[in-house]
Amino acid sequence: MATSLAGARPAPTVKQPRNPISRKQVERVISRSVAVIGLVFGAQTLPWLLGQAGEAQPWWLLLFVPALFGMLIVVVVASFANKAVRFMHGTFAVVYFLALLSWPFTVIPGVEVYSGIHWLNYLITVATAMAAIAFNRVLATIYLFAAPLVYLIVRILPVGGGAPWQLAVLETFYALILGSAIMIIVTMLRQAASNVDSAQATALLRYGNAVRQHATEVERVQVDSIVHDSVLTTLISAARAYTPEAERLAAVMAGNAIGHLREAAATSPDDISTVQATDLAQRVITSAELLASNFTCAVRSVGARSLPVVAAEAVHSAAVQAMMNSIQHAGASDTQRSVEVRGLEGNGIEILVTDTGAGFDLDSVPQERLGVRVSIVERVANAGGRTAIASVPGAGTQICIQWPHGNRSDEINTESVRTITNDVEGDEL
Repeated sequence: MATSLAGARPAPTVKQPRNPISRKQVERVISRSVAVIGLVFGAQTLPWLLGQAGEAQPWWLLLFVPALFGMLIVVVVASFANKAVRFMHGTFAVVYFLALLSWPFTVIPGVEVYSGIHWLNYLITVATAMAAIAFNRVLATIYLFAAPLVYLIVRILPVGGGAPWQLAVLETFYALILGSAIMIIVTMLRQAASNVDSAQATALLRYGNAVRQHATEVERVQVDSIVHDSVLTTLISAARAYTPEAERLAAVMAGNAIGHLREAAATSPDDISTVQATDLAQRVITSAELLASNFTCAVRSVGARSLPVVAAEAVHSAAVQAMMNSIQHAGASDTQRSVEVRGLEGNGIEILVTDTGAGFDLDSVPQERLGVRVSIVERVANAGGRTAIASVPGAGTQICIQWPHGNRSDEINTESVRTITNDVEGDEL
């Protein structure tokens, strides 16, 4: 009888993005973009400023011109340094609004005011964009309408150039449309980023709950396995120990029970330490020699592999349970038994426990029997491996334990064979 599982390959790892989208990243991109665009608009404004500088009082120019253009530079530096970003954007918006309000009151009396577009008009869109970044939605909306409205009133006044109302309205609507577009874009990007952050937080919360539930399930299976393997089986074997061989087996099982309890207390599901495959193979062989003298043992091509201590413990315990099942249920004294530990491709390891005993029909095993499902299949599956069982009534049984879980399983060429995978329920011995 031969059972073969394909060599397992480690699952490919998915490279996680270094900088996933978040609200902070979107805010950073928006603020830097507006800051750079504002600096460009400010540079384009300088020729118009120089041409209209003779209209205003010198003190007003000395106060607001350095403040506005200096703030453009400060905003760029703050945005790229990611320091006081909203404060600096808001400061520029306030300074611009004050300059806009004070402009008609500082025009020199008797000076001919330029009737074309005033240089402050080129910065109104920059100011509304920075207000959208610095203020909340309500204040930013008020600023969006207030700044163009003040500009409209000033432009049609004689001190503001006495522009025709058609031109003033056109300039105002142009500024309002550009400002509205920027605010809509900023609001939509912020909302989308907030939704991403919320979805990510929800996913992390669900993942944390799933991890905790998995850890609880792993612990439950471990406790169930220890209770079945180390307590119930030991007690049943001790109660039926009428011969010296049976008494010796019960004593060995009691020692194993104590060892399992100690190992369960010392090992946690998140233990990241590793065990050499050679050490695991030696433990399996030693356990086989202690359980019965008629086990033929072999170790093949194990090499320098290593596996997590949790996986090694699960594989060893499952192998011991498979051997005890063979001793207890295989029957005749002349039954031949063997255990083989061998390496697989990659970093895998496989243990075959075989006997030529009575065998059994997997489909006829009662639901209440826990030996195979809990002690072997679930235990190995929770450690990342898998188990296959081939048994023919009257011809023997072979249990194949493999870690890690491979990508495919070769056919087992025997009659009445059934492969038990991780999702099998109700196939217990």
